[in-house]
Amino acid sequence: LFKATDWLQVTFKHPSLLELHLSYCGLEGPSPIIVNSLEGPIPDYFGNMSFLEVLDLSLNHLRVLDLSYNGIKQDIAEILQSLSRCCLDSLKSLYMADNSLFGELSFLKFFDVSENQLNGTFPLCFGQLESLETLDFGYNLLEGVVLETHFSKLSRLTTLKASQNRLRFEPNPSWIPPFQCEIIELSHWHLGSKFPQWLKFQNKLSVLDISDAGISDVMPTWFLNLPAQFEKLNLSFNQLTGEISNLNVTDTIDLSSNRFTGPLPRVLSSLRILFLSNNSFSGSLSEFICNPSISDMIVLFIDTNLLIGEIPDCWIQWRYLGYLNLENNNLTGNIPFTFGFRNLFMLNLRNNSMFGEFSSNMQSFVSLIMLDLSENHFSGSVPAWIGDKLLNLVILSLRSNNFDGHIPQEICDLRVLQILDLARNNISGTIPKCFNKLGAMATKQKIYNKVFTPKIYDFPFYLSELLVLKGREDEYGHTLGLVTSIDLSANSLIGEIPKEIGSLVGLLSLNFSRNFLTGRIPNNIGNMELMESLDLSMNRLNGEIPPSFSKLNFLNHFNVSYNNLTGQIPTSTQLQSFENLSYVGNHLCGPPLTKNCTSKGILTDATNNGSSSDRNKVNWLYVSIILGFVMGFWGVVAPLFFFRSWRIAYYQKLDHICGKLY
Repeated sequence: LFKATDWLQVTFKHPSLLELHLSYCGLEGPSPIIVNSLEGPIPDYFGNMSFLEVLDLSLNHLRVLDLSYNGIKQDIAEILQSLSRCCLDSLKSLYMADNSLFGELSFLKFFDVSENQLNGTFPLCFGQLESLETLDFGYNLLEGVVLETHFSKLSRLTTLKASQNRLRFEPNPSWIPPFQCEIIELSHWHLGSKFPQWLKFQNKLSVLDISDAGISDVMPTWFLNLPAQFEKLNLSFNQLTGEISNLNVTDTIDLSSNRFTGPLPRVLSSLRILFLSNNSFSGSLSEFICNPSISDMIVLFIDTNLLIGEIPDCWIQWRYLGYLNLENNNLTGNIPFTFGFRNLFMLNLRNNSMFGEFSSNMQSFVSLIMLDLSENHFSGSVPAWIGDKLLNLVILSLRSNNFDGHIPQEICDLRVLQILDLARNNISGTIPKCFNKLGAMATKQKIYNKVFTPKIYDFPFYLSELLVLKGREDEYGHTLGLVTSIDLSANSLIGEIPKEIGSLVGLLSLNFSRNFLTGRIPNNIGNMELMESLDLSMNRLNGEIPPSFSKLNFLNHFNVSYNNLTGQIPTSTQLQSFENLSYVGNHLCGPPLTKNCTSKGILTDATNNGSSSDRNKVNWLYVSIILGFVMGFWGVVAPLFFFRSWRIAYYQKLDHICGKLY
């Protein structure tokens, strides 16, 4: 290497290099990046050496060390001891995000080991780093107790990011931190049941995240009156109580999953993201929505609260709204006329008491990805313009309403639609044959686990949805992008199941139950080999279960009960694993039923040998009993009915007998 004119380039021609030792080497750099004795920053070239496992840079004069995006797993104390043996006293910045390293140096100002698999406890020596300004060890596996002494000399600290660790921090209520932080993120820590009193002394806070911290306390008034104006505030997933009159936050608020009560709080006009889900906020939406100063809101989640009344018709100034979730409240009335958001990606009004028909101005929702109006009292027909205008729909749920009419053919133009739920309505007519045009259901390849929408501030926003699949209701979020489902159950659909349905080879769940469908089950449904849930129960289907169903190896929910199906149940690992209830109400035979099938397809009882003589004996026994009863009954009753003299003599005899008894 010493003789090479460019030893770095020579080194990097070995992509399978596992170890590189450059300690005390005295090599002169070939460019301004590397100088004598490896002073200055380590070049970016090392990032191309994907096989490198050991790098020794001891006894040099480094000032910047970037070891991000590796996969080293080690106890935090061991790594600290290993790094302390290296002569890196002049190091000013150590950045190891998405790694598994840790280190400590007396002149360190910036320390980032976030998003790794670091384990062990938080080292006490960090409390001695007087120069430290930024400390980020978030998203690791650190555990144990954090003490006040961990921060004893961190007077210059301005950024503390340590979310998603298993750490406990309950300082003395009178503790005053030595620092004035601008950013504090301690999500998923255990901070005690009381609201952290030490935050009272943080007068420069801009970002605070103490979500999921085990706090169960009344929201203190001093916190709402802090002199600092928050940019972002996250108090979600605690047990905070009380009313909140106003929130002095400029950009993002998340108070979801607490126990706040009272009317909706007043917010600043600049606020863009607001999560108030899963609380007990009550009253009307009018004062909040009709506030003319709120014009920049992008995300509004007030779902699962106690809101009442109609949705006010004053949405004109909400021109940037992209996500609106008002599900699980007590809202009534029609969809407002001023609902006309061209930039809206998600609209969720699920489980309210709203009524009326589709508003024509909803045709402007051209960016809509998710529309959920389920569990309300909406009526009228499903408009054809859904398929013409809302071409970006991935999720369409209108279940449990009063919609009627036919399923419009235009629905088939929704090529990216993954979830179609029209269950529990009054929809009639036939199932459209054009369903085979639903492209997202006709492919087996799924690109993303989640359903993503356009980024907010470069942060990807993904959707979640409550779905009824496999006979139960579950919320899907991280795996929603993998789900493809059609549910038309509990309607008044007639006609046959179109064979074109078999083209949807990417479909995971199909539910046509509780309709009036007739004819045979299409054989090519057996080609839908990814199917996990299939429900065709309570229809008027006839014929056999197609033999191709034996190829449905992923089925874990199956129901064809209460039809007019006949013949033998196809043999497969899955079909024989279901209980008898999946087949009851038909004329089927073979496992898992107790009825065996003969070679001629005649049903026999599995409890006997199936001989026709045995069956005839049993049948004649029943016939004899019935005939005997009929003949005996009418042998006595008929003469009394037809001959008047017999009736008189019969009742006189009864009177004579009764007179003797009394």
